[in-house]
This record gives sequence, C-alpha cells and structure tokens, in this order.
Amino acid sequence: MADPSSYRPKPGQIPDSPGVYRFRDEHRRVIYVGKAKSLRQRLSSYFQDLAGLHPRTRTMVTTAASVEWTVVSTEVEALQLEYSWIKEYNPRFNIKYRDDKSYPSLAVTLNEEFPRVQVLRGSKRKGVRYFGPYSHAWAIRETVDLMLRVFPVRTCSAGVFKRSAQIGRPCLLGYIGKCSAPCVGRVTAEEHRHLAEEFCDFMAGRTGAYLRRLEREMREAAELMEYERAARLRDDLEALRRAMEKNAVVLADATDADFIAVAEDELEAAVQIFHVRGGRVRGQRGWVTDKVEAVDTADLVEHALQHLYADESGEGVPREVLVPAVPEPAGPAAAWLAERRGSRVDLRTPQRGDKRDLMVTVQRNAEQALVMHKSKRASDLTTRSRALEEIAEALGLDSAPLRVECFDISHLQGQDIVASMVVFEDGLARKSEYRRFQIKGRVGEEQVWHGAGQDDVRSMHEVISRRFRRYLLEKQKTGEWEEERDGGPVADPEAVPVPGGADADEVQSGPIDPQTGRARRFAYPPQLVVVDGGRPQVTAARRALDELGIDDVAVCGLAKRLEEVWLPDDDEPVVLPRSSEGLYFLQRVRDEAHRFAIAYQRSKRGRTLRAGPLDTIPGLGETRRKALLKHFGSVKRLRTATVDQVCEVPGVGRKTAETVVAALAQAAPAAPAVNTATGEIIEDEAEPGTAAAERGQAR
Repeated sequence: MADPSSYRPKPGQIPDSPGVYRFRDEHRRVIYVGKAKSLRQRLSSYFQDLAGLHPRTRTMVTTAASVEWTVVSTEVEALQLEYSWIKEYNPRFNIKYRDDKSYPSLAVTLNEEFPRVQVLRGSKRKGVRYFGPYSHAWAIRETVDLMLRVFPVRTCSAGVFKRSAQIGRPCLLGYIGKCSAPCVGRVTAEEHRHLAEEFCDFMAGRTGAYLRRLEREMREAAELMEYERAARLRDDLEALRRAMEKNAVVLADATDADFIAVAEDELEAAVQIFHVRGGRVRGQRGWVTDKVEAVDTADLVEHALQHLYADESGEGVPREVLVPAVPEPAGPAAAWLAERRGSRVDLRTPQRGDKRDLMVTVQRNAEQALVMHKSKRASDLTTRSRALEEIAEALGLDSAPLRVECFDISHLQGQDIVASMVVFEDGLARKSEYRRFQIKGRVGEEQVWHGAGQDDVRSMHEVISRRFRRYLLEKQKTGEWEEERDGGPVADPEAVPVPGGADADEVQSGPIDPQTGRARRFAYPPQLVVVDGGRPQVTAARRALDELGIDDVAVCGLAKRLEEVWLPDDDEPVVLPRSSEGLYFLQRVRDEAHRFAIAYQRSKRGRTLRAGPLDTIPGLGETRRKALLKHFGSVKRLRTATVDQVCEVPGVGRKTAETVVAALAQAAPAAPAVNTATGEIIEDEAEPGTAAAERGQAR
C-alpha cells in the first residue's frame, strides 16, 4: 500500500486551470483518469487525511504511485480528452459499463456502392446509418421484413451478392419482390441508392409525406383502372402502417429526444435509455455499471453521455437529451453534445407533461433492470460460494459461514424500539427463520428505558442476548429429550443453568418438539452474526455473547455510511474491495434486515394513537363505533345528539344509545387524538373514536 504523501505534487506546482489527470501505479499502468475545472482544487482533494476519503477513493490513492496531468483550454476539451484516455487505457478505477455491446441496431451501409440493410452489433462504423438499438434482433427482422415490400433494398451478404452477379440469377428475395436485384442489373446503382435513402428517411420518422404520396398514387391508379397496381400500393400502405404500429406514439409533437434514467445503490447503477424519434420509441438500451469511484447521479449521467454519444455525429445526437440530473456545470456537456450534432442540443430534466411521464417510465425500467441484475447475481451458486469464501478470508474464519444471521434496530425518536433478525443459509434468504423482537429496555436484570442516544447499542446487546439465551435453553432441552429417548435419566433443568436466565416469553419450541410436534425456532446457531452498525454495535453484540459463554460464533458489523466491515477486537475496519462479492453479500443481508425492521416498526407506530372516547364505552363494538362515526361525522357532533337521534343509526338500540349519550355527557370534551410517537395532533373531524379499531383492522 503506497503512501499518497510520497508522490504528492509540491505546493504551487499544480496549475489552477482546466485539465485531465491520470493516476498511475508502481508499474506505470494508468488506474484512474479524471477531469477538472481546476486541477489544483481537484487534485488537492485526493491528498487529504485518508480517514476523510471515500473507501473507493482511498483504495485508489493508496494503489497509485504517481499522478500526472495535461492542461487544456476549455472544459469541453477536458471532456473529450478524458473520454479518449478512458477508452485508450481502460483504467480499473473508472466507471465501466457492462452489456453495452449486446443491443443490436438496424444498419444501412450507405458507404457501399449498393447499400445493404442488416443487423449490426458492436462499435459503429463510419458511413453507416444506424437505427435503434433494439432490445431483440428478431424485432429488427420483423420490421425489415415488412419494409422490404415497399423499399426492396439489398439484404444479402457480399458473397451472395457476388455469386448472383456471376451466375446472372437473383436470390429468392429477388424472385418474390423483396429485393430490387441490383446484382443482375434490374435497377441501377443510383436507383438502388435512392431506395436505400427513402428507407432511411422512413425509419428516421419522416413518414407522413411518403404515406400521402402512396395514397395519391393508389387513387390515381384506381381512376385509371389500373387495379392491380392500386392493389399493390394498398398492400404497401398496409405493410408500412403495420411497421409503424410496432412503435407506439408517446409524444404527440413528433419530438426527437433521448431519455436517460439512472437507478443506483452504493456499489452499482443501472442506466436505461429510450430513443424517441418522431414522437415514437424507436429503440431502447441499458447498461449496468460498477460505481468504482464516489459519484452521484449527475456524474453517472455525464459518463453515460460520454459513452452514448462519443461515436455519434449529426442526427445520431437528438435535439433534446432528457436526464434525471444535469451535470454541474451543464455548459461543457451541452457544448460537447452541440459540437457533435452540429447544432444546439437541449440538455435538461423534464418537469411536467408527457415528457415527465415518459421519464418516469424509463426510470421504472432502470430500477427493474437493477433488481433483475442483482437477483441474477444473487441466485448464481458460484457467485454465492465465492462471496462466502471472501467473507471467511476477510474475517479470518476457519470455514465459509453457511448460516449468517443479521440484526438491525429500528425506532422513531426513541419510541417503539424494535429489532429484526434475518437468516441467510448458503447465501440465500431463509424467510421462515426470520424473527422480530420488541425491545423491552432490559440490560441484565434491570429495566432501563433509554432515549434515542443509546438505543442502538443497548438494544443490540438486548436482542443478541435474548436470541442466544433461547438457543442455549433449547440446546439444553434437546439434551434432555435425547437422554429420555435413549432411556437415560432426564436432566434436571437446574443442573445445566442457562447464563442470564430466561423469561417465559423467551421459551420457544424446538426443531421437532416431541411434546408439541412444532418446529423449534432458535435451535441452530449461526457461524456469523452481522449487525447493522459500526464499532459500538459490534462491541455490544460481542459482549452479549461473552456474557452467555458463547465463543464459537463470529461477529462483524457493516457501517452503512462508508460500507466498512468492523470486527470486535480491531481498531481499524476491514475495507473489502469494491468489486468484492463478499461485500455485496453483506450489503444485501444488511439491507434485508433493515427492511424487515422498518416494516415491523411502522406496524407498531400505527398502534400508538391514543384511544378515542368511544373506545372506552362498554358494550360498544367496532362495527357500531364505525356506524356512529359514519352517521354523525365526528365525535364532536355525536356529543350534541339526543338518544332518539342516536337510535336512528342502524344497529344501535335504545339501551346502547342511552349508554353512549350518558358516557359522552359525563366525560369532559375529549382532547384531539395525538400520535405519541410523532406528537402530531389529529383534528377533531378526522378524530374518529375508532382510530385504534381502524388501525387494528388494517393490521
């Protein structure tokens, strides 16, 4: 590990101007390329205290052995040079896109004497007109098959074209009218190129004029009683309309725009692009990228723009590029796009209307792509095995942890403190083993009701103690059942005391309880306990296990802010590599525990509404409470009602009505219902006396 101070430039040596910089390792390999409006400010940020750097940035600067820079005159030049160097050096710490070559495009080779329509993947070639990309190659072939009836452009390979020219006989498509057969001279090179250009114009969205021309020719042929020609033109129109229907109109103003959306987490991001031409979605593509460096959404958008439009020019860059966050400053990126297009490009975030609605759809696609990528990654057996092995190596375990339990604490300003326990076995969630705990504020034998400042640490100690106290109790019971089954003496429960004791509510049935036949809940210990938090939470968990005499269960914590792994006896955290499958697994386990805890805490939060005046009236059930509130609208109006008026409510008899009126008359005017967790006052009109009952029904 290199010391960044060993290669830090001298003060005043770095120029205060735009430029591009490169970090190199000890072997002179470029490991990171970046650009800056001010090289002095940007590079100085890398040479601060390592504890203040993002973990990925810290790894990069300690891997590097030197830094160099190139000064440019404008930020646009810096953007161009940065992309060129990234493509040239492929630095390991820069953002890398995956699956960017898997989306096919419809290509027309206008650089050939006889242009050809074909499906192409990979990098774009000069002189070739591209449309798309599309999600599937079969979608392109279906569209081309419909279009060739009207635009019989050549689709054969160079070998087939040459062979047909030699034998003087066209291929099958030439015989059935889906190729103009330039190979045998049915059309000249100029006529065939004109067909290819019309094909390109139609695919680019200029459809209205061509359809109107075909309709006019069809009517003229019918008037001249050339019915066969009119029928052919009619079929051509139908074929073109079917091809157009494959791309639904999403923007009524015939907009040419690209919509870019980003879904991200701490380690990865999914980018989705919808290509809209003439108001129709002409293509879609997506990437999944590793967030090697500390970047936000605007930075991801800037990298996506570089990757998407670096090889584009002219009409390849649309008039509008709509993004979720505009890079700061927006001027260089917009100027770079305008330079590639040859005219102004509007780079912005849509705020309202149809474009905003379409951006929401693109964002939903990006989120789904990220979920699918993570699901596929988590379901792979080889990947799961590698993740567990990396965790064992990083934490110094003797073997891979086949059973991992993760604990998280959730509360709202110190109220309704709950905890969750999620279980992963062999790298997969085992939801039947999930458990949730209501924190009682117990530390040892004392009742301690603590505030939000110490909730997490004390609560973590309590929940770990309770979980493993139950495990020891069930382990003890298992020994008793085995001896009884084998005809031996039944063990005395007092003979094998459980450290810390056990409350009645903590006694659970075993894996296969011979008395109840039900599954035990806490009989199996994990090889690894993961807690959501840093060193304090890890220390509390380790102390709880030590108090119970358990020394064969490893403990670690995952701090969310910097994604650091903490061990109980270490002063410094373990920083797993960004691409580590082990870090991804720990992150997934932690996030699942957090989700489970939040869901439980929210369910408890709804129960904290103070009971209304109707909840305390004897004999008044939930159905009649709701009927009374529906009839009168509020408790305030119900207080002013007479017995006869209350009797008008369906299901309420005179005796019940008298009880209700008497109870409300004796009680003081009820204060507004208050949520004890948030302190929010619920207005009288919205203060139904059945608030608790309605909440209970929702549960």
